[in-house]
Amino acid sequence: MTDIGERSYVLGQGLRATILTTGEETGGRHDLSNTWQPAGEMTPLHLHTRYEERLWVVSGGLSVWAGDDFVELRSGDFLRIPMNVPHAIRSGPMGCHALHISTPAGFAELIARSATPARLATPDTEMDLDLFMAVTTELGDVVLGPPGTLPTDQPA
Repeated sequence: MTDIGERSYVLGQGLRATILTTGEETGGRHDLSNTWQPAGEMTPLHLHTRYEERLWVVSGGLSVWAGDDFVELRSGDFLRIPMNVPHAIRSGPMGCHALHISTPAGFAELIARSATPARLATPDTEMDLDLFMAVTTELGDVVLGPPGTLPTDQPA
Protein backbone atom coordinates (compact mmCIF):
# COMPACT_ATOMS: atom_id res chain seq x y z
CA MET A 1 0.00 0.00 0.00
CA THR A 2 1.17 3.51 -0.77
CA ASP A 3 2.13 5.69 2.20
CA ILE A 4 -0.89 7.92 2.97
CA GLY A 5 1.47 10.92 2.89
CA GLU A 6 2.01 10.26 -0.81
CA ARG A 7 -1.76 10.51 -1.32
CA SER A 8 -2.17 13.95 0.26
CA TYR A 9 -2.55 16.99 -2.00
CA VAL A 10 -3.41 20.67 -2.02
CA LEU A 11 -5.20 22.42 -4.84
CA GLY A 12 -4.04 26.01 -4.48
CA GLN A 13 -5.14 27.31 -1.09
CA GLY A 14 -8.75 26.14 -1.50
CA LEU A 15 -8.72 22.37 -1.12
CA ARG A 16 -6.74 19.76 0.76
CA ALA A 17 -7.41 16.14 -0.15
CA THR A 18 -6.15 12.75 0.89
CA ILE A 19 -6.98 10.01 -1.57
CA LEU A 20 -8.15 7.01 0.45
CA THR A 21 -9.09 4.73 -2.43
CA THR A 22 -8.12 5.13 -6.09
CA GLY A 23 -10.00 4.01 -9.17
CA GLU A 24 -7.11 1.69 -9.94
CA GLU A 25 -7.69 -0.07 -6.60
CA THR A 26 -11.42 -0.59 -7.33
CA GLY A 27 -11.22 -1.54 -10.99
CA GLY A 28 -12.56 1.91 -11.85
CA ARG A 29 -15.82 1.43 -9.91
CA HIS A 30 -15.27 4.34 -7.51
CA ASP A 31 -12.75 6.40 -5.62
CA LEU A 32 -12.83 7.97 -2.16
CA SER A 33 -11.13 11.14 -0.97
CA ASN A 34 -11.02 12.84 2.42
CA THR A 35 -11.29 16.59 1.70
CA TRP A 36 -11.02 19.88 3.59
CA GLN A 37 -12.02 23.34 2.38
CA PRO A 38 -11.50 26.61 4.25
CA ALA A 39 -14.45 28.83 5.10
CA GLY A 40 -16.24 30.37 2.12
CA GLU A 41 -14.26 28.51 -0.55
CA MET A 42 -16.35 27.97 -3.70
CA THR A 43 -15.89 25.76 -6.73
CA PRO A 44 -16.48 27.04 -10.24
CA LEU A 45 -19.81 26.07 -11.76
CA HIS A 46 -19.15 22.73 -13.45
CA LEU A 47 -20.55 19.34 -14.38
CA HIS A 48 -19.17 15.84 -14.77
CA THR A 49 -19.93 13.79 -17.89
CA ARG A 50 -18.24 10.56 -16.77
CA TYR A 51 -18.91 10.24 -13.05
CA GLU A 52 -21.33 11.30 -10.35
CA GLU A 53 -20.35 12.82 -7.03
CA ARG A 54 -21.37 11.79 -3.55
CA LEU A 55 -20.56 14.05 -0.61
CA TRP A 56 -20.76 13.10 3.06
CA VAL A 57 -20.07 15.97 5.46
CA VAL A 58 -17.90 14.97 8.41
CA SER A 59 -17.82 18.45 10.02
CA GLY A 60 -18.59 22.02 9.07
CA GLY A 61 -20.97 22.60 6.21
CA LEU A 62 -21.51 22.97 2.49
CA SER A 63 -23.93 24.97 0.37
CA VAL A 64 -24.65 23.10 -2.86
CA TRP A 65 -26.39 24.44 -5.94
CA ALA A 66 -27.16 21.48 -8.24
CA GLY A 67 -29.40 22.07 -11.22
CA ASP A 68 -32.58 23.70 -9.87
CA ASP A 69 -31.89 22.56 -6.30
CA PHE A 70 -30.14 24.30 -3.42
CA VAL A 71 -29.24 22.46 -0.23
CA GLU A 72 -27.32 23.26 2.96
CA LEU A 73 -25.39 20.25 4.26
CA ARG A 74 -24.16 19.88 7.84
CA SER A 75 -22.24 17.20 9.72
CA GLY A 76 -23.70 13.77 8.91
CA ASP A 77 -25.54 14.92 5.76
CA PHE A 78 -25.09 13.14 2.43
CA LEU A 79 -25.79 14.28 -1.13
CA ARG A 80 -25.56 12.62 -4.55
CA ILE A 81 -24.97 14.85 -7.58
CA PRO A 82 -25.80 12.96 -10.80
CA MET A 83 -23.72 13.15 -13.96
CA ASN A 84 -24.37 16.10 -16.30
CA VAL A 85 -25.94 18.27 -13.57
CA PRO A 86 -24.38 21.75 -13.37
CA HIS A 87 -23.34 22.42 -9.78
CA ALA A 88 -21.31 24.67 -7.52
CA ILE A 89 -20.26 24.01 -3.94
CA ARG A 90 -19.29 26.51 -1.23
CA SER A 91 -17.91 25.62 2.19
CA GLY A 92 -19.66 27.06 5.21
CA PRO A 93 -18.43 29.66 7.71
CA MET A 94 -16.47 27.00 9.64
CA GLY A 95 -15.08 25.41 6.47
CA CYS A 96 -15.85 21.81 5.62
CA HIS A 97 -14.39 18.36 6.11
CA ALA A 98 -16.12 15.86 3.81
CA LEU A 99 -15.71 12.48 2.21
CA HIS A 100 -15.93 12.69 -1.56
CA ILE A 101 -16.89 9.60 -3.57
CA SER A 102 -17.07 9.49 -7.35
CA THR A 103 -18.62 6.65 -9.34
CA PRO A 104 -17.19 5.52 -11.57
CA ALA A 105 -13.82 6.78 -10.39
CA GLY A 106 -12.68 10.22 -11.54
CA PHE A 107 -12.30 12.89 -8.85
CA ALA A 108 -9.28 11.30 -7.13
CA GLU A 109 -7.48 11.12 -10.47
CA LEU A 110 -8.19 14.80 -11.08
CA ILE A 111 -6.65 15.66 -7.72
CA ALA A 112 -3.63 13.34 -8.11
CA ARG A 113 -2.83 14.70 -11.57
CA SER A 114 -3.48 18.42 -11.10
CA ALA A 115 -2.85 19.24 -7.43
CA THR A 116 0.43 19.73 -5.57
CA PRO A 117 1.60 16.91 -3.29
CA ALA A 118 1.11 18.21 0.27
CA ARG A 119 4.74 17.52 1.18
CA LEU A 120 5.80 20.04 -1.52
CA ALA A 121 3.19 22.71 -0.73
CA THR A 122 4.00 26.02 0.93
CA PRO A 123 1.69 28.77 2.23
CA ASP A 124 2.16 30.42 -1.19
CA THR A 125 1.33 27.36 -3.35
CA GLU A 126 -1.00 28.35 -6.18
CA MET A 127 -3.14 26.15 -8.37
CA ASP A 128 -1.75 25.48 -11.85
CA LEU A 129 -4.92 26.51 -13.67
CA ASP A 130 -3.70 25.41 -17.11
CA LEU A 131 -2.85 21.93 -15.83
CA PHE A 132 -6.13 21.70 -13.91
CA MET A 133 -8.18 22.69 -16.98
CA ALA A 134 -6.32 20.22 -19.23
CA VAL A 135 -6.86 17.32 -16.81
CA THR A 136 -10.46 18.23 -15.97
CA THR A 137 -11.31 18.42 -19.69
CA GLU A 138 -9.60 15.09 -20.39
CA LEU A 139 -11.65 13.48 -17.59
CA GLY A 140 -14.92 14.76 -19.07
CA ASP A 141 -15.57 17.63 -16.68
CA VAL A 142 -16.96 20.87 -18.06
CA VAL A 143 -16.32 24.21 -16.33
CA LEU A 144 -19.34 26.44 -16.97
CA GLY A 145 -18.34 29.56 -15.07
CA PRO A 146 -16.03 31.00 -12.44
CA PRO A 147 -16.57 30.64 -8.68
CA GLY A 148 -19.73 32.53 -7.78
CA THR A 149 -21.61 31.47 -10.93
CA LEU A 150 -24.71 29.38 -10.12
CA PRO A 151 -26.71 26.94 -12.26
CA THR A 152 -29.56 29.48 -12.36
CA ASP A 153 -27.18 31.92 -14.09
CA GLN A 154 -26.99 29.62 -17.13
CA PRO A 155 -29.20 30.20 -20.18
CA ALA A 156 -32.09 27.77 -20.46
